[in-house]
Amino acid sequence: MPQPGLFDDDDSTRDAPAARAKPVASGRGVVAAEPAADVLELSRELGARFGGRLFLGTSSWYFPGWKGLVWAGDHSESVLSRRGLGAYAQHPLLNAVSLDRSFYRPVDETTYASLAAQVPPAFRFVVKAAALVTDAVIREPGAGRAVLPNPQFLDPAAAVELCVRPAVRGLGDKLGVLVFQLSPLPARWLDAPGDFIEKLEALWRAVVPELPPSVQVALELRDAAALTPALARSLKAHRVRYCAGLHDRMPALVDQLPMLRALWPGDLVCRWNLQRGLKYEAAKNQFEPFDTLQAPDPPTREELARIIVATLAAGWRAFVTINNKAEGSAPLSVLELAKAILAEVRRGEAR
Repeated sequence: MPQPGLFDDDDSTRDAPAARAKPVASGRGVVAAEPAADVLELSRELGARFGGRLFLGTSSWYFPGWKGLVWAGDHSESVLSRRGLGAYAQHPLLNAVSLDRSFYRPVDETTYASLAAQVPPAFRFVVKAAALVTDAVIREPGAGRAVLPNPQFLDPAAAVELCVRPAVRGLGDKLGVLVFQLSPLPARWLDAPGDFIEKLEALWRAVVPELPPSVQVALELRDAAALTPALARSLKAHRVRYCAGLHDRMPALVDQLPMLRALWPGDLVCRWNLQRGLKYEAAKNQFEPFDTLQAPDPPTREELARIIVATLAAGWRAFVTINNKAEGSAPLSVLELAKAILAEVRRGEAR
């Protein structure tokens, strides 16, 4: 049986003493790393306090450098991509994952169903909508240089057919959040915020009714100039969450709080993508093989923990996923964030 973890809803397990669980194989040959007793105890305590409402995970799962953290053995990226998700989901603190591959090309219903079959019932996917509808331009392969306007940018019919329905049908109850992460916007949209919001609202009118009530739809941006009170009012009116995107192109988390406050109350959606001051390629080169926290960022982690605890204390859910390029190793970032969450809870109880 998989080890007990944050996603356990069985009350009988919550008061049981933490113990090391025997690692088990996932798929054909990918074995989950044996969790330390303190990690199991941390998961048990967070699960007892917030079970069913706190979802922590990473951006994708196919990294060979996670040996000893998530996997017990050596595996290639291709093997982990195909067969590693089940082992990932056995980690006591990883009860969610950001499915980033869906951004680069649409994922079909059958593939989604195959992924859903590998994880426990309470696991949740944070799915990125395809760039075919979230990028305002068509880009040159490889270089990423914009070559043409994208006629499908925020197109409601394309979003429903390519992104929404396959995810809903394939993942079922395991779909937690559908994130529309927009690539950097051309000046045409930033200079006409009314047109931009109007185009978004047409999208939300098509997308939101297609999603079950338990699924959040969220907007993530790469342009600080787009963070306006008018956008906040529009998102709230359409029951769309603002995804706090922690990225070099965006303000620090504390400076994104006005958007979160404007949309309160509601679930928290956050994707900690990249450490400020770095570009993706530089972070990748610096941090690989992603097995240690090479650039710890305690201020961001502690601010995020504070927001998470406030959200959970009010009875809402928190979906937080972390990239290797945030601090150097996403599973270790999740572990440190989980510790920070519990520390924040205890500070509140001591006041």
